[in-house]
Amino acid sequence: MEQAANQVTGNSAILAPGGTSHATPRKKWSRGTSLATWITIAILMILAGAFFLYLLVPLAALLLHAPPSEIWHQMQQPDVIAALKLSLVTTTISTVLGVIFGLPAAILLARTSFPGHRFLEVLATIPTVLPPTVAGLALLLTYGRTGLVGKYLNILGIQIPFTTTAVVMAQIFVAAPFFVNTAKSGLEQLHSRYETAAYTLRASPFQAFRYVVLPLVSPALLTAVGLAWARALGEFGATITFAGNFPGVTQTLPIAVYIASQTNLDKSIAVSVILLAVSFAVLLTLGLARTLLSRKWSI
Repeated sequence: MEQAANQVTGNSAILAPGGTSHATPRKKWSRGTSLATWITIAILMILAGAFFLYLLVPLAALLLHAPPSEIWHQMQQPDVIAALKLSLVTTTISTVLGVIFGLPAAILLARTSFPGHRFLEVLATIPTVLPPTVAGLALLLTYGRTGLVGKYLNILGIQIPFTTTAVVMAQIFVAAPFFVNTAKSGLEQLHSRYETAAYTLRASPFQAFRYVVLPLVSPALLTAVGLAWARALGEFGATITFAGNFPGVTQTLPIAVYIASQTNLDKSIAVSVILLAVSFAVLLTLGLARTLLSRKWSI
């Protein structure tokens, strides 16, 4: 089957001329470019430069304000170490669960049409625009001791709010939709003729997905994982509403930053830099992996 998949992906340029999965080539400007084009380029560069500076300057101010010695000192503090470990563990769990349950949802939304399809699309998008505090309150009203579901769990002796489980659930609620929508977009951009070519080689639907579809959309899936993980790592409102602030149990890095800002601004800034560094390292790694996969399965 792998040989068949290689035949499909290796000849995809013939199978799908002009398909939506082809990457747009980057522009190369020559000396013969017209004046109007150069003006357009200048405007483009100015606007893009202003945008990137708007993002860069605050981050640079954050980095410049915290000396390396202070950052290293705060990294050795027990409460910061506990918050960092908790954040890494909970975001990893929530991201994995988001992928396990979100990928089937993305496939369903991208590849099928049925009554209620539009409703499910909106449902999978609402958490991305809902205020996090509202999301935490909704979870609390659902799984709290007297909540819609929590009152039955309470009978069984199961209590979810203000536990580490609540942290994971809050992160899944706000972050998994980012994975679903990004993965859905990647699946929609892949032309169906790739699967059709696999079927002509007598591949089963599972084999076509495993050896043809999944490798081709893997860069988009990595992007989706990165967005979901980053959103989970930065989650604050839903977590503190549904899980509270208990060091070592529910206090993640964003909550630690907020608590420290009330009494020790320098510590808050140092922890913020640690959070920024962790986010940058993970997103950079995922970005490099996405680039390698894009080159491997370039079509």
